[in-house]
Amino acid sequence: MPEQPAPRQASAPADAANTDMPARMPALARVPEHSLPLMTALSGGAPFCIGPYLFLAAEDWLMAVAYPLEGRYDDSIFEASLEEALRHTGATACWAIGPSLPSRLAPHIVDRDRYHVLPATATPPQRLRGPLTRAAARLRVTEGVTFTPEHRRLWAEFLGHVQRGEAGSMAPHVAALYARTPEALAEAGGSLRLLDARDGEGRLAACLLLDYAPENFVSYVLGAHSRAHAIPHASDLLFAVMLERARQAGKRFVHLGLGVNEGILRFKRKWGARPSFPYLMAQWTETPRRRAGASARGQGAERAAGDDGNVIQELALAFLRAPAEAPKLTDDRPSHRPFAMLWRVEKNGRTSWVGGTAHFFCHSFEPSFRRLFRDVDHVLFEGPLDEGFMADVDRAGRTPLPGATPILDMLDEADIRRLERVVRGPEGFLARALGLESARKVDVRWFLANARPWCAFFSLWTAFLERQGWRESVDMEAWRVAHDMGKNVVGMESLEEQLDSLGSLPPERVVRFFRACGGWKALSRRNMRAYLAGDLEGMMGSSAEFPTRTEYVISRRDQRFRERMRPYLEEGRCAVFVGSAHMVNLRQMLVEDGFSVRQAPFGLLPALKLRLRRFRRGGEEVAW
Repeated sequence: MPEQPAPRQASAPADAANTDMPARMPALARVPEHSLPLMTALSGGAPFCIGPYLFLAAEDWLMAVAYPLEGRYDDSIFEASLEEALRHTGATACWAIGPSLPSRLAPHIVDRDRYHVLPATATPPQRLRGPLTRAAARLRVTEGVTFTPEHRRLWAEFLGHVQRGEAGSMAPHVAALYARTPEALAEAGGSLRLLDARDGEGRLAACLLLDYAPENFVSYVLGAHSRAHAIPHASDLLFAVMLERARQAGKRFVHLGLGVNEGILRFKRKWGARPSFPYLMAQWTETPRRRAGASARGQGAERAAGDDGNVIQELALAFLRAPAEAPKLTDDRPSHRPFAMLWRVEKNGRTSWVGGTAHFFCHSFEPSFRRLFRDVDHVLFEGPLDEGFMADVDRAGRTPLPGATPILDMLDEADIRRLERVVRGPEGFLARALGLESARKVDVRWFLANARPWCAFFSLWTAFLERQGWRESVDMEAWRVAHDMGKNVVGMESLEEQLDSLGSLPPERVVRFFRACGGWKALSRRNMRAYLAGDLEGMMGSSAEFPTRTEYVISRRDQRFRERMRPYLEEGRCAVFVGSAHMVNLRQMLVEDGFSVRQAPFGLLPALKLRLRRFRRGGEEVAW
C-alpha cells in the first residue's frame, strides 16, 4: 500500500461519490487496497467512489486506487474520475496506485511491483510437509485481534533486523504499516486478525496480520518471525494454517500482496504464489484548487484551520501522527561560546577550577578550555572517555539484565509511537523530498525492548538532541583538548563504579521521561539558555526530572568525587569536570573541606548575568 499521511478525518464529497459502490466493496474487491476497514484504519481518510474507482481523502491529500471495482482499467475513465475527485477535495498531495496510470503521471512513478496470489485450495509443497509436521508438534497456533506487549516486542525485533541490514530491505511505507498495526486492529471492527504461533512456553515465535474483509480473498498484510525464540518453519506453519482458514471462510484465494524484496518474494514463490496484477505507484503535488461548492471565504477558513503547523507532518509521516518540527540548518562547525559553568577553587594560596559539564550540547567551548588549561597540570573527569572505555559502557548498556522487564513493556503503544516520532522526526517520501527526514535513524523499539533503562534513556535522548543540532559533548571536548595540550588526564571512576551508578536508575523515572517527550524541545532550550549563562540553579530547575537526577546517582557519586579530587585541588593547578548536577552539592562539600569557592565564568556577558543573579538573590557571592 502506498505511503500516505494520517490527517484529521474529512468527509467525502457526497455529490461526486458513487454512494452505492462502497456498500458492495467486499464483493467487488480485487486488491488489498479495496478493503475499506483496512484502508480507513491505516490512513484515517474518508473513502468514496467516483465511477468504478475508489478514493480516500482528508484535508489536503488524496489517494486514488486505479484498480477498477468493475470492468477493465481505462485511462480516460480513471483520469476523468481523478479530475472529479481533485476538484471536489481540493487536494494538493496526491498518490495513485494501479495496473497502469495516465501518461501525465509517468514522471511521478516512484514504485513498480506485482501482486502475488495463492489459490485457497493450494497445499503445502511436498518438501515442506515433514518440517511442517515437526513445527506443528512444537507450536500452538491461535487467532485474535489484540495487539499485546509480546506482539510489540516481536515487531520491534523484526524491524530492528531490517534496519540493521540483517534482513531484507523494507520501504518506509511498509515500516509505517507495522507502526500502525495496533490502531488498525482496534479500528477495523474484527476484520483484521493476528495469526500467532507460540512455543511450549507461550512465547511468540511468528505472527501474521490478515484481512478477512474482502468476500473472495484473505489478504496477508504483514508478518514477522522471531530470532530470539526461533522455531524452524514457524512462518511456514502459519502459511499452512492461513490457507486452511481461508478455505473454511469460503475464500477463493489468498492475496499475498507485493513482492517487496527478493527474500519475501522467494518465500511466496516457495508456496506456489503466482503473479497477478501489475502495480504502479505515483506520488505528486497538484496545484491548489478551490473545492467545488465551497465559497472563497469558507475555503480560506478551511485551509487556515488545516495550516496549523501540522500540514507538512501530515503529508510526510506515513500514518504517524507527530508534531511537525522544522529542521535546523546548521553549519557542521559548532559555534564557540564562553564557558560559564566554572568555579574557581582556592586553598592555601593554590588555585584550581571545577567545571560543570553537559554531556550533550549545541555549542563548542574549545577557546575557553585552551585558555583555562594553560594554567593547569592535571585535568580530571568523572571517568575515562577514550574509545575503548566508551565502547565497554555501550556494550554493557545494550546487554539486558536477565529477568528484567524491558521499558517496552512499561509503555503503551501510543507512548511508543509518540516517542518514535519525537526521536526520529518526519519520515517518508515527502519528508525526504522536502529535506525534513533525518539521515541518521535510531531504532527506538529495539532500545526499548533490549537496552538497559539508562542506555535506552541516553541513546534516545541523544538521538533527539542530535536532530536538534546538538552534536557536541562538553566533557568529550574538554577531554580531547586536555590530551591535545599534553595534560595529565585522570578518570575518577572505574567502569564498574559507573555501571553500578547507572544501573541504579529506576526504570519508572525513564518511563516518565519518555512519556513527557512532547516537552523535550522546550526543555532542551531552557537547559541551553541556563547553561550558557552559567545559571546552575536555573538549569537544575529546568531538568530536575531527568532520569539521572536521583539521590543514589548524584549524592553517592558526589562523595566519591569529593574524596578523589581533593588531593589534586589541594596541590593546585588542576581542572575538574563533572556533570553540572553534581555541582549543586560539591560546592558546599568543598567549602566544608576548607576551600573558597567562587563562580568565575569566562566571557563578559556570562559575568554580567552572574552579577545580576547575585543581586536578585540578595547580593551574596556564595549562595550555599
